[in-house]
Amino acid sequence: MREFVPNLRDVGGVEAANGRLVQRGRVLRSAMPSHRDHAPDDIVWPPSLVIDLRSPNETEGIHPLARSGARIVNLPLLSSLRPGTAPPESLAGLYLLMLDHASMYLVELVREVGTARGATLIHCAAGKDRTGVSIAMLLRLVGVEREHVVADFLETQHAEQAISSRLRKLPGRHHRAALPPEFLAVPVEAIEGVLDLWDSHDDGVVGWFLDIGGSEDLVEQLRRTLLT
Repeated sequence: MREFVPNLRDVGGVEAANGRLVQRGRVLRSAMPSHRDHAPDDIVWPPSLVIDLRSPNETEGIHPLARSGARIVNLPLLSSLRPGTAPPESLAGLYLLMLDHASMYLVELVREVGTARGATLIHCAAGKDRTGVSIAMLLRLVGVEREHVVADFLETQHAEQAISSRLRKLPGRHHRAALPPEFLAVPVEAIEGVLDLWDSHDDGVVGWFLDIGGSEDLVEQLRRTLLT
């Protein structure tokens, strides 16, 4: 029986700025893939670039998709949390911490996606939290309305069983078993908090991106790459 990549989807096809569409076949998101995984026929697979958002204690010696010829880039968002930072009590708090502490990796993620020549897969362990924040940032930077970003985030609810099955096989499972139940859920208020932060900036998400070290050139390159 063929096993598909858990929580895999193409985030293209939604409307962005000026009535343009996010191209299909450019950005994929998923939980942790296996070298044995397959993808549905309408998904570009294997990707040419893989952005792995996991921390070192979660990763294998060699990424499972490295043998496919994909270029692997590791941007460990949670490893960037500063020592002594109080652990968040909710996913909403965790997401905001990532925005604050992992800014250098988020800027690099935009650079990598914007210059990729083929399909880019962005994943963490579940493809929910680190991946969710990263995908939300990309979509908002190219002008996708927030309701579409929220809808994409909530799609993970339909993949919970497949995600749980995959997580039981991965490094770090003992740590995940000790997390509060909310951390394994898909609470809409978590991504809404991220979107609210961006929307509250005087210049929106682009202004926020410039403040964390990004540039207008990176945003324009991302739009050229992702939009039809």
